[in-house]
Amino acid sequence: MATAVSGGDGPNKTPNSLPIPKAKRGFKSYLNEVGRELKKVSWPTRSETNRLTGVVLAVCSMLVVFLTALSVLIGIVIDLITKGKI
Repeated sequence: MATAVSGGDGPNKTPNSLPIPKAKRGFKSYLNEVGRELKKVSWPTRSETNRLTGVVLAVCSMLVVFLTALSVLIGIVIDLITKGKI
């Protein structure tokens, strides 16, 4: 015996369906919406941008030094193992 499950208000509606737009939106409409959203963005000040850029460059520099040192250390250990000195 099969049980029918009804979902939504009518035969074409389901409770989890996405809303269907009434009209197609073109590229111009898309650009207008993007412009409206960009006006809502809270942009950082120039000094804050410069400070954060410095932080990013400093962290990148520290990672380069750390990874280079780690690579050299691992290379030395592998050389010692392969040459049989350990």
